[in-house]
Amino acid sequence: MKNQHLKTWFQQLTPNQIHRAWVRPITDGLGCLMLVLFTGCATSQRLATEGRGGAPLIAVMAAYGPEIAAHETIFLGTNQPVRVTTINGVVFKQVRFEGHDLLLFPSGVSMVNAAMTTQLALERFPISHVLFAGIAGGINPAHQIGDVVIPEKWFHHSEAVYLNPKPDASGYVLPSYFTPPYENFGFMFPDHVSAVRAGLKEPAKQAHFGADPELLAAARRAVPTVPPLVYSGRRAEVAVGGNGIAGPVFMDNREYRQWAFRVWQAECLDMESTAIAQVCWANRKPFLIVRSLSDLAGGQEGVNAADTTEGPVSGHATIVLREVIRQLP
Repeated sequence: MKNQHLKTWFQQLTPNQIHRAWVRPITDGLGCLMLVLFTGCATSQRLATEGRGGAPLIAVMAAYGPEIAAHETIFLGTNQPVRVTTINGVVFKQVRFEGHDLLLFPSGVSMVNAAMTTQLALERFPISHVLFAGIAGGINPAHQIGDVVIPEKWFHHSEAVYLNPKPDASGYVLPSYFTPPYENFGFMFPDHVSAVRAGLKEPAKQAHFGADPELLAAARRAVPTVPPLVYSGRRAEVAVGGNGIAGPVFMDNREYRQWAFRVWQAECLDMESTAIAQVCWANRKPFLIVRSLSDLAGGQEGVNAADTTEGPVSGHATIVLREVIRQLP
């Protein structure tokens, strides 16, 4: 009975009454909703770009404590940052250094953290270049602790397929899709990484990610200007070029070190660089990574020296990076 009365009442309404009673409130509500969504997006965008001031920033990254301390000593000193922004727990410090606007921030330790913070910075700040300075393990036996290397190409050494041995011990059981591009280390078969960016229709295998040629040229110009870097009574060497490798592994194994040098002719090994390089490649941002050698990645006798060398050797990398920045326009 109630439904019948409601039906009769509705049939008696004029089109104008229906518009005022139902259509207008709905459309007005949608308009308010769209306004909230639009202004919300605009507010979010303003927050994302707040403090840019239109000037591009040079990202200067480090992974953890000793590296961060070296950066702040050289690039900030006793001065206060121009601006400090915290996003998702990551502290970004904008610094004015010898005519350059720098953005100091930690990558965090290891590959996932480094990739995440690099992408976060590129999305939130007007970054023109990405620079990193920190420590690494030496792979090339020609280098010693304290030396500084600036690789031209960065490879993933832990992107791999782990395989079972064949029953007759004649090798390993390879999946049909996989053709090993490198010599294996036991059951570990390194592979190229699949990556995509604008202009590619689908992910493609990438063997490595290359540092920016202009930044490499600046690094080569900077080498003669680097002041003497001395560790344990020996003057450290600075080399530009060659290959670097990275993966989520603190590597301290002599046999792996020898194999890694044989496979990639790597100068050094660390836990962040190739992740940063890949994010920069995906975003088409020029990058350069400076690494000072805190240890020999297992090539030493006894305990790894990184715990005692990380402080002074971090300073070597940052000093070299300072000289590179001085070569930039």
